Amino acid sequence: MTKKILIAYYSWSGITARLAKKLQAALGADVYNMSIPTDTFSADMYETSAIAQKQLASGNLPRLTVVVPDLSQYDLVLVGGPVWSGAPATPVRSFLKEIAGSSVPLAPFYTHTGSADDYEQEFAALAGQHQIFKGMGVVGAHIADADIQIASWLEQF
Repeated sequence: MTKKILIAYYSWSGITARLAKKLQAALGADVYNMSIPTDTFSADMYETSAIAQKQLASGNLPRLTVVVPDLSQYDLVLVGGPVWSGAPATPVRSFLKEIAGSSVPLAPFYTHTGSADDYEQEFAALAGQHQIFKGMGVVGAHIADADIQIASWLEQF
């Protein structure tokens, strides 16, 4: 049986989007971009980090501006985003909160600058009752050379 897969991702800088496109090319899967209001974050990564920390402290996560697809039609959702302070970016948290009522299995993929810290553990804690597959982290500067890593990760599905 061929699995129907959705690739759902958030990309602040475009790096995670590049990884999502590579996954889409390998799988032919549907894609959902976790769009948020354009004025949510700064173009400066340090300001963005401060804004995200305030969102976490207040619990006021960014609003997704595009309706999440009906996940009941999918066998698996690959959920991607950047690592922010060792954890999922706040838009990824918004997505996980929004899909809390579904039972579709999830697999995280993420981009980072050299250290993912406890990203997968944090992702699993945020995902609640969802079955979680082993994730894949890619150093942003190595996206272009990640084809073997991607193929190896996708073998589990």
